[in-house]
Amino acid sequence: MSAASNDGPAGGQKRNGKQKLPNKVYEAELFRLQTEFVRMQEWVRHTGARIVVVFEGRDAAGKGGTIKRITEYLSPRIARVAALPAPTERERGQWYYQRYIAHLPAKGEIVLFDRSWYNRAGVEQVMGFCTPHEHQLFLRQTPIFEQMLLEDGILLRKYWFSVSDDEQLRRFRSRKDDPVRQWKLSPMDLESVYRWEDYSRAKDQMMVHTDTPQSPWYVVESDIKKHARLNMMAHLLSTIDYHDVERPPVTLPDRPVLTGDYRRPSRDLARYVDDHVATLIGDRE
Repeated sequence: MSAASNDGPAGGQKRNGKQKLPNKVYEAELFRLQTEFVRMQEWVRHTGARIVVVFEGRDAAGKGGTIKRITEYLSPRIARVAALPAPTERERGQWYYQRYIAHLPAKGEIVLFDRSWYNRAGVEQVMGFCTPHEHQLFLRQTPIFEQMLLEDGILLRKYWFSVSDDEQLRRFRSRKDDPVRQWKLSPMDLESVYRWEDYSRAKDQMMVHTDTPQSPWYVVESDIKKHARLNMMAHLLSTIDYHDVERPPVTLPDRPVLTGDYRRPSRDLARYVDDHVATLIGDRE
């Protein structure tokens, strides 16, 4: 079954024994939650709050899709996504957390980390990109690092997207021949299939050391993507004590205000984009 059929128009089907939410219900609740995120954004802007949300989990677990739904109607000047590439040679010579600190929010900002400093607990540990000493140092320092963020007033939330091995492999297969999603399937992704148990042990060890009362992990079951999105979004909103803020009234004139002094230059002086749509319409006639 392809990813398209998984998110297709029919509603109420089952996936892994669970009843799927009908699409109309999903779309309505998604928009309601997105509206709440806009309210939260305005509260962040007004109060100067700083929010950090960490998205972690296995490859193809649905992190990116959830982030897209959260940010769809938010201002990129307030809510931004940090999805860092592999570290450069210079960054590898820095304090490990240093390049992530540069992306932390300033007053009145929200940052969503699409993978984060927890790369060291996952892919770096499993693939041997860090030394055992660096890994142990990470497990010891991370609770301290996060406590520093919390003490400085940052609201930190951490989510682990949990997907079954069968579902992950199904999603990988659906990407293989999909021209717009092939880029999502890399050799590193395939390694996660062959090293499933290694990643499981690394995740368990990470949780033992970094799931603290002050900075807990929240696990999102994500075998059904749409359910995972709604569950995660609703939970995040429930953990932030935001409220409506008063916005200045905006009045618009009944029609554009023109003085009559402006004369538009000739169209011949500008380079206009070809009317591609007209070609499509002509092809249909």
